[in-house]
Amino acid sequence: MDPIAALTEIATLLERERASRYRSKAFRAAAATVAGLSAAELADAASLRRRPRIGDTSFAVIQEALAGRVPQYLAELRARYAPAASTLRTRLRGDLHCHSDWSDGTTPIDAMVDAARALGHEYLALTDHSPRLRVARGLSPERLRAQLEVVAGFDGADAGFTLLSGIEVDILDDGALDQEPELLDELDVVVASAHSKLRMDARPMTRRLVAAASDPHVDVLGHVTGRLIAGERGLRPPSQFDARAVFEACAAHGVAVEINSRPEREDPPDDLIALALEVGCLFSIDSDAHAPGQLGLLDEGAARAERAGVPAERIVTTWPLPRLREWLHRAR
Repeated sequence: MDPIAALTEIATLLERERASRYRSKAFRAAAATVAGLSAAELADAASLRRRPRIGDTSFAVIQEALAGRVPQYLAELRARYAPAASTLRTRLRGDLHCHSDWSDGTTPIDAMVDAARALGHEYLALTDHSPRLRVARGLSPERLRAQLEVVAGFDGADAGFTLLSGIEVDILDDGALDQEPELLDELDVVVASAHSKLRMDARPMTRRLVAAASDPHVDVLGHVTGRLIAGERGLRPPSQFDARAVFEACAAHGVAVEINSRPEREDPPDDLIALALEVGCLFSIDSDAHAPGQLGLLDEGAARAERAGVPAERIVTTWPLPRLREWLHRAR
């Protein structure tokens, strides 16, 4: 197989695994090195091995690929991360929550776009963080305006794919949104999420989330409980709030409840998905990807939604772009 494709797929699977970002970056760097070589340079194994950014494992992958074999390391990763079985996954047309290296993602915007196209997405919303989340290099109004110019450069570049502008805006303690309202007006998609004071008492947390879900700028309520059930960041219990009141606010304002596909989140829990269904909410199955390979985590979210009995027509990310835009431009 093609050595560039092999190295890139390994990086993608490592990102999906949420392995050390240095490991996935090393394989992407090796792929970039190989991409700049001629066939003769590739065939010179001794010279290739001495090149910067070609380590022992990437060298072995290249040699196996050039010999016409699927590299053993790639085969092992493929077996380990076979997609979760779900017919609903085939209905998904896009993703409304991802990050680039403008905030705490690992790669430039174009790498996220390329990965989304490779998955067959019709659209992807770029939703980097807002200013208060400094640890994630949240975007100031000035940086967000600069990013909007970059996103506009993708418009019309591919007739089968659309990059939507957006933000994952932090929900402040009183339920206000962490970005200039006039700037939020310019965006295609606003995902609102709480990232701080997640152990707030239930009553103020309920008021906080209801206020966010009622804000006319908000389209998606992100990882609503904030829980962590696995992973390097440790465990975190879900926030306490009146979920019925929050979901009723979402339903009243046409805000989609996010089914976050990250395995360390599985947010909302199954019982809250059932409650949101009962209340009449829309849903958005999103990857919350911070690297290209994590866009494939939609497999996990789709499988959870299918097990929970969420109808495809209630999931906005199954909708074609014209219908999605109609919802995004709904009367607020």
